Amino acid sequence: MHSGSSTSTDVAGGDSGAGRRSGGHTSRYTWLMPSTLRAAVIGLGAMGTNHARVYAELPGVELAAVADVDPERVRAVSCEHGGRGYDDAARMLSEVRPDLVTVAVPTRAHAEVAERVIDAGAALLVEKPLAATIDEGLRIRDRAAAAGVPMTVGHIERFNPAVLELKRRVEAGELGRVFQVHARRVGPFPERVRDVGVVLDLAPHDIDVMRFVLGAEVARVQAETEQRVATEHEDMLSGLLRFTNGVVGVLDVNWLTPTKIRELSVLGERGMFVVDYLARELTFYENDHPRAESTDWAARHRKGVSEGPVHFIEIEKREPLRVELEAFVAAVRDGTPPAVSPDDGIAAMAAAEALVRAARTGEHVAL
Repeated sequence: MHSGSSTSTDVAGGDSGAGRRSGGHTSRYTWLMPSTLRAAVIGLGAMGTNHARVYAELPGVELAAVADVDPERVRAVSCEHGGRGYDDAARMLSEVRPDLVTVAVPTRAHAEVAERVIDAGAALLVEKPLAATIDEGLRIRDRAAAAGVPMTVGHIERFNPAVLELKRRVEAGELGRVFQVHARRVGPFPERVRDVGVVLDLAPHDIDVMRFVLGAEVARVQAETEQRVATEHEDMLSGLLRFTNGVVGVLDVNWLTPTKIRELSVLGERGMFVVDYLARELTFYENDHPRAESTDWAARHRKGVSEGPVHFIEIEKREPLRVELEAFVAAVRDGTPPAVSPDDGIAAMAAAEALVRAARTGEHVAL
C-alpha cells in the first residue's frame, strides 16, 4: 500500500498521461479513449466498496486503484477486487493517472476531493449528494466544465430497472393525468453517516427520481423535521413538494424505523404505480372507473375511485449500480453527456436545502 500526506501532495503531478496538455487541464477527452479504461475509487465505505467491485467486473474497465484514509479497509478492498491501494488520494491520482474516478468520501469532503480529481484530468462520478452546500456543488460543476472533464452525480435510483420502466409508462400516458408522487425511504440509523442529516443524505434520492419521472422541477416546499436520536442533525423528515406541472410530492424519510423500506408510488387518474426499490419490482393498481366509455373524467368518477385489477409488471432485475456505472463508462468512452448531469445533482440539493429551511422557519420555501 502506498502512503503519504494528502494535504501536501500536488495532484497535478507530471504529464505522462495520453491526451494531456502540460501545465494545464486535461484535453484527453478530445482524443480517442483507450480500449481499456482505468478506474479508481476514493472512499471505501459501503458504497465505495461496491463501486470497486463493479468496476472490477465491467468489461473494458480495469480497477487500477482504490484509496481511503483507513489502511485496513484499503488492504481488504484491494485484496478482494484488485487495484493498487493508497491511503493518500492525491498521491494515487498523481501516480496512477486514472481515466475515471468515483468519489465516495463523506459529504463534507466531496468538494475538496472532487476538485483534486478534476485537476488530475479524470472523469468524475461524485456520490450523492453532490456536495455539502449549493455553493460547493456549483464550484465543482463549474470547475469540471472549465476543465472539459466529464462529470456525473451518483443518483443510483434513476438506474433501478423498476424506476426506468415506471418513467417509460408514465411518459406513455398509462396513468393519464398524474396527481401525486409519494416516496417512503425509512430504516434504522446508519453508522456510516455523521456529517449530514437525513434530509441531505437520503431525500435527494427521491427528489431526483420525482424530477426524473415527472419531467418537472420543484416549485416550492414545506416540511417538518425532528431530531430524535443522539446526533447533531435531523433524523426524520415529513415533506411536501409542489412541482411546476402541479403534481404534489410527499416525502417520508427517517432513520428511526426498525426495518428498511424503500417505496415510491405515483397516483394518477387511471390508477397507481408502486415501485419497490429494494426488490426492483413495479406494480400497477388499476382504477376500474376509467374503463367506462365516457371521455369526461369527472363524469366517470362521480361515484369515486373503484378498486380494479392488480398488475405485476415483469422487470429485468439488473443491479442498479452496475447499470449506473455502465452508463458512466459509456459516456466517458463515447464523449456523450452522462445520464445524470451536475445540474441534476444541484437541483436535488437545492430542494433538500429548501426543505431544511422550510422546517426551520415553518414557512413555504420557493425555489
